[in-house]
Amino acid sequence: MIPGILVAMGIDPVHMAPDLPLRIVIGLASICLVASSYYVINEVMDAPFDRWHPIKCKRPVPSGRVNLPLAYVQWIVLMLVGVGLGLLVSLHFAATMMVLWLMSCIYNLPPLRVKDVPYLDVLAESVNNPLRLLAGWFIVGTAYLPPASLLLSYWMAGAYFMTIKRYAEYREIADPARATAYRKSFASFTEERLLVAIMFYASAAMLFLGAFAMRYRLELTLAFPLIALVMAIYLSLAFRDNSPVQRPEHLYREPMLMLSIAACAIIMGILMVVNIPFLPQLITPTAPTVR
Repeated sequence: MIPGILVAMGIDPVHMAPDLPLRIVIGLASICLVASSYYVINEVMDAPFDRWHPIKCKRPVPSGRVNLPLAYVQWIVLMLVGVGLGLLVSLHFAATMMVLWLMSCIYNLPPLRVKDVPYLDVLAESVNNPLRLLAGWFIVGTAYLPPASLLLSYWMAGAYFMTIKRYAEYREIADPARATAYRKSFASFTEERLLVAIMFYASAAMLFLGAFAMRYRLELTLAFPLIALVMAIYLSLAFRDNSPVQRPEHLYREPMLMLSIAACAIIMGILMVVNIPFLPQLITPTAPTVR
């Protein structure tokens, strides 16, 4: 969500809400509650499959240590409070929170449960990325939608990271039959197919980000090498045994990844608000243009 805030402030500072700090606090609380609701239903619905995973089988729900009726109550209450807080920010923000929650239903609940459909599982879950960016955008106070190129880039980046997680899981299980029992979509995958998908999503993410930067914030092109470094380091982690990308909550233990993310975030934050006047001259076409 934070990148959405920074982009909105950099592109449209005129329409920033006067009570922005308060809106950020309320918005963060709202999105955390709605995301928590998302993860509650995800844990409950995945429990029968997680029992086939060598590590996830020890989680509270798969191991039978959770009262399921209370978990369903928690799922609904978290959503209601989260969306209710979102209304204090704006109607657009609250609507985004509601769509985020509905995506958890589409992703997890039968008869749709797109989590079991190859490729669609990743695309459906990673759509939460542009929704979170959209939430940050609306917190700032801008009423219109952000550029489609930015939303598409954020979506494809999410798909990139999610597919790397799938690859690490598939590789860790190392048994196609057991992998399919754990995640139905794995029935259609091999390591090669997952690597090809990773390449596709990485390329699409950077192409759309380039389109956004060239149109709206040329300074961001200077951060592209750092973005590529973050993506390369993250991919390298997938090849480890017991890869940390399977458990994103533990990624803070990876110093190289954390340093590259911090450097990338700082540089991109600066480039969103600092203008470099001579930069357009550096990309002026030198070859004849065809119209």
